[in-house]
Amino acid sequence: MISHSSYVVEPWCVRETELDLEVLAQSESVFALSNGHVGWRGNLDEGEPHGLPGSYLNGVHERHPLPYAEAGYGYPEAGQTVINVTNGKIIRLLVNDEPFDVRYGRLVSHERVLDLRAGHLRRTCEWTSPAGCTVRVTSTRLISLTQRSIAAVVYEVEAVDDVRLVVQSELVANEQLPRTSGDPRVSAVLDSPLQPEENQALDNRLRLVHSTSVTGLRVAVAADHAVEGPPSTRSFSESGDDTSRLTVTSSLAAGEKLRLEKMVSYGWSQVRSLPAVRDQVEAALAGARSTGWQGLCDEQRDYLDAFWSRADVEIDGDAEIQQAVRFAMFHVLQAGARAEQRAIPSKGLTGSGYDGHSFWDTETFVLPLLTLTSPESVAEALRWRQATLPAARERAHQLGLKGAAFPWRTIDGSEGSGYWPAGTAAFHINADIADAVILYVSLTGDVDFERETGVELLVETARMWHSLGHHDPHGNFHIDGVTGPDEYSAIADDNVYTNLMAQANLRAAADIVERHTKEGAALGVDDEETAAWRDAAAAMTVPYDNAIGVHEQSAGFTRHQVWDFAATQPDQYPLMLHFPYFDLYRRQVVKQADLVLAMVKQPQAFDDEQKARNFAYYEPLTVRDSSLSASTQAIMAAEVGHLRLAYDYLGEAALMDLHDLENNTRDGLHIASLAGTWAALVGGFGGMRYRNGCAAFAPRLPEKLRRLAFTVQVRGRRLRVEITGAAATYTLLEGEPLELRHYDDLFTIGIDHPQTRKVPTLPARTAPEQPPSRSPRHR
Repeated sequence: MISHSSYVVEPWCVRETELDLEVLAQSESVFALSNGHVGWRGNLDEGEPHGLPGSYLNGVHERHPLPYAEAGYGYPEAGQTVINVTNGKIIRLLVNDEPFDVRYGRLVSHERVLDLRAGHLRRTCEWTSPAGCTVRVTSTRLISLTQRSIAAVVYEVEAVDDVRLVVQSELVANEQLPRTSGDPRVSAVLDSPLQPEENQALDNRLRLVHSTSVTGLRVAVAADHAVEGPPSTRSFSESGDDTSRLTVTSSLAAGEKLRLEKMVSYGWSQVRSLPAVRDQVEAALAGARSTGWQGLCDEQRDYLDAFWSRADVEIDGDAEIQQAVRFAMFHVLQAGARAEQRAIPSKGLTGSGYDGHSFWDTETFVLPLLTLTSPESVAEALRWRQATLPAARERAHQLGLKGAAFPWRTIDGSEGSGYWPAGTAAFHINADIADAVILYVSLTGDVDFERETGVELLVETARMWHSLGHHDPHGNFHIDGVTGPDEYSAIADDNVYTNLMAQANLRAAADIVERHTKEGAALGVDDEETAAWRDAAAAMTVPYDNAIGVHEQSAGFTRHQVWDFAATQPDQYPLMLHFPYFDLYRRQVVKQADLVLAMVKQPQAFDDEQKARNFAYYEPLTVRDSSLSASTQAIMAAEVGHLRLAYDYLGEAALMDLHDLENNTRDGLHIASLAGTWAALVGGFGGMRYRNGCAAFAPRLPEKLRRLAFTVQVRGRRLRVEITGAAATYTLLEGEPLELRHYDDLFTIGIDHPQTRKVPTLPARTAPEQPPSRSPRHR
């Protein structure tokens, strides 16, 4: 567990007060810095020891063959894996010829602080070498949110005793990595993925240029340094294929300091020449040097001050959740802030888990948060999906479908999953993308985006649904043989989540073409096609079991045999690692919220009693073998009146990484679960929904929270909502008057005129139980 005594609960930072090498890999993920374009894991400055070295550029990857025991038509041929690019954060220190290594000598003190307002990671330590010489080391690093190619480090050594120092600041490519994959083809890709093209060291400037063998991506990294020290300080530089190094030597008397400022710029391209990419990183570096270290820090603080002013969530009653939600929002922001027409991977740029792939997590969990807090990054993420439409159209054609079939998991837009029941058949990714488009346009009113990007995405996804589904002899529309969010139920007919999301997709596509007839006509859409979409949406099948009074997750699901939970041991979870999928697919057992997610995403399709009965039915079947589930269950538990259960699920989502609940934080953070923390608070206890052009709230607090306040962006307005146990106050901080709904009360709010509404008492309900040993995990 990462949540031991070294980690302190504070409202605006994550502080580690001692270094525990047993959780080093996890802490590297927690302390990772990124801007969505460049990512550095929180490795120690000196590079070793490490759990997983990690420096990433969004989109830089290699391909490798996918293994199949038997070939089959439509199987993807190549997988994609994110690679560790040139490491620019390494700064090694030798004290009287002895390397500074926390495993040797005596580490007197060691502290790291991730500052969520300043946006940097600060490390302070005091170390005594095996020979008895003591130094104090302070470093501060940041990845700029304003200059997307730039990372920077300030490294300072103070002598406690008279010492002779050597500092080596390096750019290092093809670092040796721990073997994390059992597939030798993947391991071969990761061993030495970068082929050298150019290296240079001149005075205090360093540069390396490499390319990947298969994908043909060219990566350039440059660094510049400023050195301050006593008169004895000298420096020289050298360079080779995979290492470019600045060496600084100095003799310090007790109390004297040596200071090194290091600025690093990154760039990559699949089409630009070596000189062009080289010039790109040199230009970015020149801009950063002009700004200076303090200027970068000031820009970072200004950027984050603006973000928190429109996005902060305040909690009274649970200091740990207060810290966790800000930690979550900071990392979600980092994942998408400057991605700029690249994917937002499921781990962001904090680790290589899931091979660096992006899934449906992005559109379903991450983009709603960003739409309400940092909408410009959402437009960029969806433009990336638009840029991958050629591959999605080709995939649809290969599968015998019209329109576009977006990939289940990908880096470059092509399908990267070799397991077709969970990959190819999980068509709901199309509707998830469409839903993100619909929400973004509704909440921002961005007509240019709607016309230039939204139309094409909605049209091509709607075409896929219409060709995938069919009308039966009675006129009902069915979508058969698909996998919904619950990956323990594959190749099912009429999955409710898929059908309802597809229904919304079809209707939205018809509506958007009516608003933008020219763009629709350019895509070949005519009245007959939009009428067919509306007919399919109106006739969409939504399975319901009348005998027990609940919606079926998919047709026939409730007649399946219930999984034998009593015979399943706690150490047999996750089930997919201990039981064959064949057995899971034919039982009533739910990996992650599916029907419950449908009620969250399409609430208009269910009445209040249906939501309560559905939740009660599926709760004892849901084992949460996915980090995506807890936040969804929190939202619906709050809506149907199980506030204590909702609070417990909030804790699981919020502390997924800070407590390493799934024992895999070492591979990178769970960005969607972090986003779900915000959703559980704003959508669960805040009761926020946005439908038909109106922001609606049905707030309710669990007994352990005294107050919840949050700020969101709605149609260009900045709205603050503050909730106590008895009332909710709505304050418009910026923008034109806004229409809101509080439960059934519709009203308009203007600036300087806060309005307070009572929170009604919820009817008491008996909370459903979870499968044995699967109650919410957090503390």
